[in-house]
Amino acid sequence: MDITGAVALVTGANRGLGRRFAAELLARGAAKVYAAARNPESIDLPGVVPLRLDVTDPESIREAVAVAGDVTLLVNNAGSSTGASLLGGSIEDIRLEMDTHYFGTLAVTRAFAPVLERNGGGAVLNVLSVLSWFTAPRVAAYSAAKAAAWSLTNALRLELAPQKTQVTALHVGYMDTDMAKDVDGPKVDPAVVAGLALDGVEAGRFEVLADDVSRTVRAGLAGDLAGLYPALVS
Repeated sequence: MDITGAVALVTGANRGLGRRFAAELLARGAAKVYAAARNPESIDLPGVVPLRLDVTDPESIREAVAVAGDVTLLVNNAGSSTGASLLGGSIEDIRLEMDTHYFGTLAVTRAFAPVLERNGGGAVLNVLSVLSWFTAPRVAAYSAAKAAAWSLTNALRLELAPQKTQVTALHVGYMDTDMAKDVDGPKVDPAVVAGLALDGVEAGRFEVLADDVSRTVRAGLAGDLAGLYPALVS
């Protein structure tokens, strides 16, 4: 897909990776970039079109479709991170993770799929995570939701192929954003990640593995689980 002249919509575009996506799309010559957020007044990036969108609210999604009927590239970036474990975390937090990452991504894609088809097919970019493939107690709810979103992405790729809509998945570890501010350890630059992901969209790639962590864990899926989870054999 050629991003030059495209009309893009980025969910969760008010900060972090979403804001970097919007900026990079403008830099690559997108004709229009809808920067979507629950609070559009929080959008401060010059050149974008602020758009109110809560991916967990069906009415908000319908209103966004009515406004953004010219979209050719949908970037499902909106996320949450409650830090909930599956046994000790609140069910409300666990449900929020699933509502945002799985049901939210599904709802927005279902709503915009006819728009993309009318506009020639276009593309969908789903922001996933290395935690789609690996988990730990303190990120268990998030990981479960991202794993569901990975399966969703694979299924959407198949279902959207007949209308010539390409679907790209982005996998990345921790980035230097507010969501990972309490994480100790290496973090990648979200601006670099946005660029790599959009390179993948332009090249028609199914997956973008944006850092060494994602590439290592992805390769490890072919091995024994003890390779990913050594604590299981301790």
